Amino acid sequence: MATITEVNAATFDSLLTEELPVLIDFWAPWCGPCRTLSPIVDELANDLAGRIKVAKCNVDDNQDIAMKYGVMSIPTLVMLKGGKEAMRTVGAMPKARLMAELEKAL
Repeated sequence: MATITEVNAATFDSLLTEELPVLIDFWAPWCGPCRTLSPIVDELANDLAGRIKVAKCNVDDNQDIAMKYGVMSIPTLVMLKGGKEAMRTVGAMPKARLMAELEKAL
């Protein structure tokens, strides 16, 4: 099973130096679409283990990070490659569509 990292202000910067692309799930516990997307992100973390690293960022607890990355709606998924944004999706979507978006960015 792939490891999914919960990030906060103290640990977020370490994602910028990861060798693998990093998929960050910006979410909140009260967000219905976030709860729909979360298990899909978990599955993709397993499906793409060794190809990407997956992190989750609770926007309620980390508003500064969400603002820095321009997260206006949740769920928002941002892929970073070499510390730079390579892909962004907003809203819940089926696994197949999200996998296609990720594959394009990889």
